[in-house]
Amino acid sequence: MVKNTTSQETKLVTGGRHPEDQHGVVNPPVYRASTVTFPTLAALNHASANPYEGVYYGRIGTPTTQALEEAVTLIEDGYRTVVLPSGLAAITTALMAFLKSGNHLLMVDNVYGPTRRFCDSVLASYGIETTYYDPMVGAAIATQIRPNTRVIFTEAPGSLTFEVQDIPAIAEAAHRKGVTVMMDNTWATPIFFPALKHGVDVSIHAVTKYIVGHADAMLGTVTLAREEDWFNLKATASLIGHSAGTEECYLGLRGLRTLSVRLARHQESALAVARWLEKRPEVSRVLHPAFESCPGHENWKRDFSGSSGLFSVILREDYAEARLARMLDNLTHFAMGYSWGGFESLVLPARIRNNRTATEWDAPGTVLRFHIGLEAVDDLTRDLEAGFRRLAEA
Repeated sequence: MVKNTTSQETKLVTGGRHPEDQHGVVNPPVYRASTVTFPTLAALNHASANPYEGVYYGRIGTPTTQALEEAVTLIEDGYRTVVLPSGLAAITTALMAFLKSGNHLLMVDNVYGPTRRFCDSVLASYGIETTYYDPMVGAAIATQIRPNTRVIFTEAPGSLTFEVQDIPAIAEAAHRKGVTVMMDNTWATPIFFPALKHGVDVSIHAVTKYIVGHADAMLGTVTLAREEDWFNLKATASLIGHSAGTEECYLGLRGLRTLSVRLARHQESALAVARWLEKRPEVSRVLHPAFESCPGHENWKRDFSGSSGLFSVILREDYAEARLARMLDNLTHFAMGYSWGGFESLVLPARIRNNRTATEWDAPGTVLRFHIGLEAVDDLTRDLEAGFRRLAEA
């Protein structure tokens, strides 16, 4: 469908669409399939010998699945993509495809909590050692690479504290030692940070978040820069038994079409709310990559073309649970929930200290993470202002 364009907006709208194969229908249909039949024994044998090409069995993929993979590959400017049933499934499958017993993994210390738990439990039980490293280490990561290090995992910015890593410097150090660089790029998406162009080998997304964009489907993707890695990744996903639902893939495609428009609004509104929060007496610091107060701001300024709707603030005090409850329980436009990336605004208190091992979190105040949705900014700030009044009550 896409012809002679380098525009991300056009790729988002047209990628994975082949109406000439669907009677002119604009959107790829939902293929609800388990069994796939073949007209001849020769066709059956060919499919069995090449199970990851074409349509072989519903669990391995359908035309709906493949349409989403094609579209994501296009906006990532990668070799190929594998779609998984959740963002965590994408992370864990990628790690298992590239690591084996006796290998060493370098994992960023501010990583998404479930990723840390997977490393400390499942990977450890398989004899894979994980070392956590300071997200701000940059090129000095080279000193932590061992002969058996196979993967360096990055996340920029971090899920709760928003440090922005120096991805190009880490990639350069890794590639000198033959180490694969993976990145959870869910926050920026390829719209604001084309990870593969900055040296990342494996780009991972919780498609659940901004790509789906409507808080109604669980999906993940893994996009590869190198052709030689694809078969191993696809085979690992298949042998583990992962299968992304075709209804969910359809919703992923629906969300993808409007991603650039929605991200622009999320960015604009989040910056406005963050600037408002920066002036509040209750707030000591804003952790938003576009703010100079955020660690790695210079990396963001150099490498990223925008920011999304997720950021945190550090309050001036470590508020007791009862006082936080007074503020948060009665908000009108902010709900409390663990996801983000949808049209709705969310807030979540974050406990950082117990989730760090390589670095120490010493900020004394309570951390609140915000996702700014598509509501009117004035409504959101009025809601927060009322919440801060409740927080101040004795």
